[in-house]
Amino acid sequence: MTDFAQDVLGPVVTDFAAMDQYIKTGIHSKIPLVLSVSQYVVEAGGKRMRPLMCLLSARACLADQPEAERALPQSVIALSAIIEMLHTATLVHDDVVDESGLRRGRPTANANWNNQTAVLVGDFLIARSFDLLVEIGSMPLLKDFASGTCEIAEGEVLQLQHQHNPDSTEADYLQIIHGKTSRLFQLAAEGGAIVTDAVHYRQALRDFAGHFGNAFQIVDDILDYTSDAETLGKNIGDDLMEGKPTLPLISALRLTTGESHQLIRKSIQTGGTDNLETIIGLVHSSGALDYCRQRVAEETRAAIHSLKSLPESRYRAGLQALAEMAESRLT
Repeated sequence: MTDFAQDVLGPVVTDFAAMDQYIKTGIHSKIPLVLSVSQYVVEAGGKRMRPLMCLLSARACLADQPEAERALPQSVIALSAIIEMLHTATLVHDDVVDESGLRRGRPTANANWNNQTAVLVGDFLIARSFDLLVEIGSMPLLKDFASGTCEIAEGEVLQLQHQHNPDSTEADYLQIIHGKTSRLFQLAAEGGAIVTDAVHYRQALRDFAGHFGNAFQIVDDILDYTSDAETLGKNIGDDLMEGKPTLPLISALRLTTGESHQLIRKSIQTGGTDNLETIIGLVHSSGALDYCRQRVAEETRAAIHSLKSLPESRYRAGLQALAEMAESRLT
């Protein structure tokens, strides 16, 4: 069983503390409201898996260097903090788009303040992230983040396009989650290779993060049908209520016929929670969740396999533990 504190956080615990401090000093504004909202949303962070992935990736890239040369560049600490700020900004915007009132068990920024404030503070956090990114002074890194941020926004727009569309396919779903989830993980892992001048490990880390992100999002979408609001940190059935054709629903459509099939289609088209319990029952009884769990296992195996070209180290083991931990949320 993976122990988060020991296996994932342990190898980079000192780096993580430095990253946390960098965030606190990196977020500053002459507008008190901007500062208050920014601090509120950043401090609401969970396990901070994206900056952790960045720190572990950077350390893994340096693991085959002589001991005296393994000092972690300050740019890695900065980058990991920037990634968390950028991630937080996307969450703030998502909550406005989804009209969410709860995230990780706390009121969202839009619920605590209002939509206008939340959107503008999200904009500020993105701008501040790039301001700090420029200070690192790496054009390849800046280019990767510029194009990657575009893809993240495109993923969200694509999800909006497919909302209430019962004809969405698994390929559509994978394209959406690549943008909305996996791409930022890739920026975190690849960034660790770029700032440590380990270009030869960049593709392996990109592949790892891409598969990890897919598995992570599929797990989240499974939990929307199997968890509870306290554990999930949001209301159960939110995806269905919003008419989002996530993989459990897409799979249930493929595995059902007749009235059951038509009821799922209609629920995606209309959204709402009128048939929530019935739809959850159909998702369970159709075998859709078993298929989704299989896809999580496949993506997790692919992620771990991608790490084989990196030198053996407790940091590479930490990345593997991170992938195993994400999958274990289903057990």
